[in-house]
Amino acid sequence: MTPPPVFIGSDIYRRQGFGDNHPLAIPRVGLVMETAEALGWFPDGWRDSPAATAAELERFHAPDYLAALERVERDGAATEHDRDRYHLGTRENPIFPGMNERARTSCGGSIAAAKVALAGGVAFNPAGGTHHGMPARAHGFCYLNDPVMAILTLLEGDAAPVFYLDLDAHHGDGVEMAFKDDPRVVTCSIHEVGRWPKTGQAHGPAGSGVYDFPVPGGFHDAELAFLMTHAVLPLIDAVRPQAAVITCGADALAGDPLSRLSLGNTALWNAVGAVVERVPGTVVLGGGGYNPWTVARCWAGLWGHLNGWRAPTPLPEPIRARFAELDCDLVDEEDRNPLWFETLEDAPTDAPVRAEIVALAEELPAPPGKAD
Repeated sequence: MTPPPVFIGSDIYRRQGFGDNHPLAIPRVGLVMETAEALGWFPDGWRDSPAATAAELERFHAPDYLAALERVERDGAATEHDRDRYHLGTRENPIFPGMNERARTSCGGSIAAAKVALAGGVAFNPAGGTHHGMPARAHGFCYLNDPVMAILTLLEGDAAPVFYLDLDAHHGDGVEMAFKDDPRVVTCSIHEVGRWPKTGQAHGPAGSGVYDFPVPGGFHDAELAFLMTHAVLPLIDAVRPQAAVITCGADALAGDPLSRLSLGNTALWNAVGAVVERVPGTVVLGGGGYNPWTVARCWAGLWGHLNGWRAPTPLPEPIRARFAELDCDLVDEEDRNPLWFETLEDAPTDAPVRAEIVALAEELPAPPGKAD
């Protein structure tokens, strides 16, 4: 009998992070937890995330960088050396109270999620998905790399091969860098073409285990479904992974201020669900997302989808009131869709699949070990 999905959270996410002037200084995971709580979607509670230990983090991150993270948080400031060498204390990666604890907790949650997957289960850590983190520097709002921690935990548990799917609007460069030469891991990223960090060109060399799908602006539900059906799911069927890790960034949704993609959240839920159905154990993570309404609706709804639950429409009054009191400098009032305050589910779009998307699927290299 398949065990019920596990939600991994922490009260640390109810506190604001990233200071006052940053795209991530908005309610995100804490708001997801509030929403799910108001819907009664934690009948057995949620699992409290541990903080990753230094030994766990040193499987990927450099000891001197980990020491620098502790020091700058303690001092409340970064030196010029910290900014130059570790990219700490920049506008991109600011110093704020709880910075190091928050990053370690995210990684600990993904390690815990991987242990659930090793036992044949599904675990959702919405605070995860910090896929840009590099071994010895912060990068792209990511101080540590929790998807890498999850994959390493799965590999140590003999769950190879592992399939990593990244649905964030930004290319999962840190994860790809970590495993591009590891035959036990296949990485697959669907991201906006030309968007920062401007890596992840179409596919990789045949047999390398790297599959990148840079999609154009306006990428919509039917196009994601097409890529899943004609490229990603056949890849999974060919690789036959023992476990999967999915970064489900909410910045690929219509209404996000830092991308030009146009997905509805149900398209993301369906993509995640299709992978979960095919793989013995799955880690599901959050990722980017800079619109508090679309982030909360997407990830709370994803938790419901993993459990087979649907939220009522209209939403209960406490949720609508909470959403109504939110604000976000990056999303103008006239751009706030009234449906964001009434329902968790976006209406699916039905538009033609463009030739660029078809070409990405048709040009797919052979899976690792399948090349002629």
